[in-house]
Amino acid sequence: MKQFFGMSQTGDLTAAVRGLNKPQFIMLLSNSAQFEAHVKALESLYPGIPSIGCIGMSYDTRVAKNGVGVIAFLDGVNATANVLEQVSVMPVKYIERLEKDINAIGASKNDTVCIDFCSGNDACVLTTINSSLKHRGIQLVGGTGDGGKVSANGKIYQDSVAYALVRNLKGRVKTYKENIYRQMGNYRFIASNTDRANYIIGSLNGEPAKQVYKDILHVTDQGILTQTFQNPFGKINGDDTCIISIKEVQDNSLACFRQVNDSDVLILLELADYKAVVRQTIAAICRDFPKRSAVFSVNCLFRYKLFCERNYMETYLQDMSVLGSHAGLVGYGEHYNNRFVNQSMTCVVFE
Repeated sequence: MKQFFGMSQTGDLTAAVRGLNKPQFIMLLSNSAQFEAHVKALESLYPGIPSIGCIGMSYDTRVAKNGVGVIAFLDGVNATANVLEQVSVMPVKYIERLEKDINAIGASKNDTVCIDFCSGNDACVLTTINSSLKHRGIQLVGGTGDGGKVSANGKIYQDSVAYALVRNLKGRVKTYKENIYRQMGNYRFIASNTDRANYIIGSLNGEPAKQVYKDILHVTDQGILTQTFQNPFGKINGDDTCIISIKEVQDNSLACFRQVNDSDVLILLELADYKAVVRQTIAAICRDFPKRSAVFSVNCLFRYKLFCERNYMETYLQDMSVLGSHAGLVGYGEHYNNRFVNQSMTCVVFE
């Protein structure tokens, strides 16, 4: 198979797709002002080709910040695209669509990946999708777009998740997740006074959550919002750590990008040697896949901001380019199989 990436910083879709012939699956990553027009135009240019889209920045060795990016697979994939609606209420209502699509392309665990773009309620969405994927061992990579909108096959949807099943006809697929954080000290917190619906932590070890965070890291209320780039919370899940980013301060509470429940045990994380972690990820992929056709990744917006602040983003994309054709989305939350994660990178590698 082959991966195509085209972009236009000014939002010129015609320029972005120049040279794209006979695609078998397309991902559209657009800006909020032109998203609907781009969805319609893309369907006109490539009628009937499975496609999903969302609002967000895209990249290969450069970043399309406020324009349009198009990622396409061709020459050796079988793909189908669809949508689960009402994700804030009952996405399982539409699960039969996914079941039919899995059967339609003959999906299997070694050669098929599910790629999804979600408008919100990610944890519930992933639980729903995984109910169908887990029995077949099919992996998933995806993320949250901006603006509460996604697209599938030329149509715009709100309160929905657009997904595609992509089968590599010429080799294996495998998903990866990269965590550039490590545990800080021996801090352990029991969360309480949480608001699950709004992802709010009210107290940690019985004390106001905001004050606990401030006292440890010596930051102001405003400083919390940037300190989370270096010191998010973590929740231990087996041998993995789920990163929990802080979204905003609400009185004495902390609103996060991921749900926290009463009695959850949290730890504090700190930024590790992220350049070394990236090198380790690249080495692991090269060991697993000596020959690679494509890598599609989702990088968290907070990772993007951190890397930009440290003048590393361009270097990061150049480093990843040694894998071959690498392209992706800057997301507002990352999906890795059945997990909704923050401040991470997730990707799928095609042999």
